[in-house]
Amino acid sequence: MDEGTLHMARALASMSIHEEELYSVGIKSDMTVVGKIKMQDKLQGFRRTRSLNAPSPVQQFGPCGRIMKTSALITTIQDPASQRLTWYKNPLSVLVIKKVRDMSVLPPFIELVRWLIQEKSMIVFVEHSVMEDPMLSSNLGFMEVRDKLNSFQDGKDDLTDKIDFIICLGGDGTLLYASLLFQQSVPPVLAFHLGSLGFLTPFKFDNFQQQVTNVLEGHAALTLRSRLRCIIDRQNEDKEKPETNLLVLNEVVIDRGPSPYLSNIDLFLDGKYITSVQGDGLIVSTPTGSTAYAVAAGASMIHPSVPAIMVTPICPHSLSFRPIVVPAGVELKVNYYFKRIPHLVIKNN
Repeated sequence: MDEGTLHMARALASMSIHEEELYSVGIKSDMTVVGKIKMQDKLQGFRRTRSLNAPSPVQQFGPCGRIMKTSALITTIQDPASQRLTWYKNPLSVLVIKKVRDMSVLPPFIELVRWLIQEKSMIVFVEHSVMEDPMLSSNLGFMEVRDKLNSFQDGKDDLTDKIDFIICLGGDGTLLYASLLFQQSVPPVLAFHLGSLGFLTPFKFDNFQQQVTNVLEGHAALTLRSRLRCIIDRQNEDKEKPETNLLVLNEVVIDRGPSPYLSNIDLFLDGKYITSVQGDGLIVSTPTGSTAYAVAAGASMIHPSVPAIMVTPICPHSLSFRPIVVPAGVELKVNYYFKRIPHLVIKNN
């Protein structure tokens, strides 16, 4: 056996173990052309079956079948770190929301408000209840800037197109309340962790000057979060009442309340019947709400950048229905046969 044949035999023997080193094992320049062709044919039978890369954007099935190219079918998954804040104009107004009934939040609140007004010349909005807080009225530092603050009342004053960004001082509940105030577009929210939970409040208040300055100068990353549009249709009640239409950040919960009986809930997805839930209730949550009530009921956590809706039963009577994840663009219809909420529609905003 000549030297070239010996090298090729050794290469074939080790190919199943060192697939990616085939050309470096024993294939030299003295290998014949026929030997190289056979080696390439052999390589085609050892293609990897797994890949760390995303699927090919060109979807083709055999020589004839393929996906029709339309703009509606193009899905782009963006890197969350690449989403940056950009101001078309210099921000002028800021809404500061603090955690209620918490004495520990008052000193940071006063320090932040004074700094925004005196150092940054911002127009600061606060809740009307803050202006009448007796604990703040006795603080000399707050009284210096009290007359320069703008107040609003929830349900009476419209903040749409008045606020450039929001600063929250508290926990996750404070941020959820800030989201509820804006039933259309929500300004960017900068949340400082001064509460009991911190899933949505990643910033520390120790260096708030630098954090706020980064936002004002547009040097900040954004995490976009989806909300659910909840439409309640009370079919058995007075039709003159306005239809309930809310945008929620965490979840929509349908439960049996104080009733000792199990609730019967019919679930439809885009008009098609899915299942009937018999149990204590049902949780329809966003990826943001997947870390709240849903995970306590046995669901999984979903990254906020994943476009999805999670449906989780609460203590179901049947073991066949487990938490499910559906695409974000679907419409969920819930028929709840218990007194006041016979029909509920949930859409992703």
